[in-house]
Amino acid sequence: MERTETIQNLTKSLALFHVKVGKIKKDASNPFFKSSYASLSHILEEIGTPLQESGLVISQFPDGEGLVTMLIHAESGEYISSNYVMPVSKQNDPQALGSAISYARRYAVTSILSLNVSDDDAEGAMKRGAANPKQTKPPYQPKADQPEDNRPWLNKGEQLDKAMEYLRTGQGSIEVIKKKYKISKEIQASLDQVIEKL
Repeated sequence: MERTETIQNLTKSLALFHVKVGKIKKDASNPFFKSSYASLSHILEEIGTPLQESGLVISQFPDGEGLVTMLIHAESGEYISSNYVMPVSKQNDPQALGSAISYARRYAVTSILSLNVSDDDAEGAMKRGAANPKQTKPPYQPKADQPEDNRPWLNKGEQLDKAMEYLRTGQGSIEVIKKKYKISKEIQASLDQVIEKL
């Protein structure tokens, strides 16, 4: 984290901001993991007026190493900033990079302002299938005559439509879908057509 030598004015304005901003409600959903979250555009809309009334400005930009998020006191120029390195699932993939930037922006602005947002669109840092510490049953062990892969097949119809919309809107990538579903060659071809048009 970087900061100016003094942040007294920024701190006072941040305290005022917290009086003005309310709890950020969830406005979007992840259909594949049945989770809901507050989208970046919704968060920015909710904090816009409280930031302005408190004399604060948020600035975010990728710098080659990650995402820089700055909270600036408009009058004094005092600031704090942090750089978040964004993991990207596929290198040299604009869609994957755009998705990573959106995720990083959403969580960085939430963190730097300490917003009250209940959100698990990142699904517990994507530790899917991790054992629940409160779980009383032992982890599932397949029987010898059962296949290891217990994912359901991604089917045509509403399921496939949701998957294609998921990709079109940049909510996630094909890798996320493959972790949840088995995909036939025919369904894969349909999804590839969507990806090619992005």
